[in-house]
Amino acid sequence: MAKILEQIRATYQPEPEPKLELVHGFVKGRVSIIMPAYNESDCICKSVADVRNQFGNVCTDYEIIVVDDGSTDDTRRLVESLSDPKLRVVGYDRNHGKGHAFRMGFRLATGEFTFLVDSDSEIRAKELITYFEALGSTDIAIGSKRHPRSVVRTPIIRRILSLGFNVFERLLTGVRAKDTQAGFKGAKSSVFYQILPLITAKRYSFDLEFLAVASLFDFKVYELPVFIDLKALVDPRRVFRMVIDVLGIAYRLRITRWYQKNIMSMSDTYDPMIKW
Repeated sequence: MAKILEQIRATYQPEPEPKLELVHGFVKGRVSIIMPAYNESDCICKSVADVRNQFGNVCTDYEIIVVDDGSTDDTRRLVESLSDPKLRVVGYDRNHGKGHAFRMGFRLATGEFTFLVDSDSEIRAKELITYFEALGSTDIAIGSKRHPRSVVRTPIIRRILSLGFNVFERLLTGVRAKDTQAGFKGAKSSVFYQILPLITAKRYSFDLEFLAVASLFDFKVYELPVFIDLKALVDPRRVFRMVIDVLGIAYRLRITRWYQKNIMSMSDTYDPMIKW
């Protein structure tokens, strides 16, 4: 009996695993969803479940990457307790901001397409399939609260501030998007790969800088409807930081032309004067 088993082992050759087809170094057809999270223990499990259900209805090959951005609550522990082979979690001890968290998450992304999704369940795509359809012919698909088919539930003061900020940032940077700050964006991963080395904003102005740099590459941007339910008022400190960041982006874009000078070398060498 032992000799028979040895003969079987000697002759047995497992079937080789099918090779994954790659597109610009990313797995073709796979979707990577990056969720930056900071002190979201009250909703992170629900948010992950919502993302799983939403994307699971559109595609089968996807991965969810939750980035714990230095949370001081149980955010990371709760995510790690979820049993899901498609879920990955990465974290660090100090809070750096949404932009930094996304960059850390993108290092783990393997999919042909990457989505940035807020982890508080307040913003989601109204019709996710339209984002995938758009990415078939464009480079970047972003959610926009000003799309005529968007459903937006926010305090009136927040709407006024959002509109005023959008006018301000468009005047200074030339970004044409009617809404840069909605926390739902998708793009070809190769697009993120080219843009991220030039991104300096670690916090709230990451979205604006991403679109500003995208315009320098002549990437096509398509705005799509979202569902937004924001009850909290805007933090004045956050508004102040965003204004400073926008001025910094405009300075590098219009005056020093730092982005344009580095766009060929892709050197990530900018040292901001103000470090949040």
